[in-house]
Amino acid sequence: MNSSMLEGLSVRHPTTSDHAQVLAVMDAWWNNFGGTAGSQQRAALVPRLFFQHFASTSYLAEERGRLVAFLIGFHSQSQPDTGYIHFVGVDPAARRSGVAKRLYEQFFTDTLNKGGSTIRCITSPGNTTSIAFHTGMGFALEPGDVLRDGLPIHLDYDGPGLDRVSFVRHLIPAQ
Repeated sequence: MNSSMLEGLSVRHPTTSDHAQVLAVMDAWWNNFGGTAGSQQRAALVPRLFFQHFASTSYLAEERGRLVAFLIGFHSQSQPDTGYIHFVGVDPAARRSGVAKRLYEQFFTDTLNKGGSTIRCITSPGNTTSIAFHTGMGFALEPGDVLRDGLPIHLDYDGPGLDRVSFVRHLIPAQ
């Protein structure tokens, strides 16, 4: 797929019935990374509750009814000016087509419309594709506990041995 794919793309909010469809594509989209343990970790990061309670701030992108990308996000209850992008997946055949950018921009607009001005997200230090995407989308790397290969790393961010890179992007409302 290429950028012309965006012409036939539809974007909508997920429903609870979409949960199984998202879980079904994750192993293939992540090339079975981590084997069974990796599959279980990915599934645990995208529980049904996101499709029940955060559907209005999450998005699915489809081409002719086929799932090509999803973004799971929410607006923080503790920091009302902040939107948080929790998990994003893109079909490998649709990567570099602009579909992820489109979902992010939809989330940015939604956050601005709800009075928010800040977007946050994280990734693993080894996920160089994610780091490049986020910095390319205007996210700044937040200072961490240590620098590793020039990256600010938050040690044990998600528990022992689960280091993360943290991003922030400040939105500017349209004039």
